[in-house]
Amino acid sequence: MAYAHTNKKGQTYVLHSKMVTLRGGRQQTIFFFAREEREGALAQVPDGYMVVENAKTGLPMLKRIPSDK
Repeated sequence: MAYAHTNKKGQTYVLHSKMVTLRGGRQQTIFFFAREEREGALAQVPDGYMVVENAKTGLPMLKRIPSDK
C-alpha cells in the first residue's frame, strides 16, 4: 500500500521516489507526489522528512525535519 496524502482541497496524492543522474554524473534520489500510483511508489514517508502543503496551491511536499544540534 503506497503512502497517500489528501490535501485541504480533498485531492489525494501518492508519494514516489526515483533515482536520477545529475549533470556531474552523481546519482541522487528525488521524492515527488503524483495523483495516481506509478512505479516507484513508497509505502511510508522516509525517515527525517515530513509532509507539508503549499499554502496557495495545496500541493504536498517533503520537508526535512530539522535535527537538534
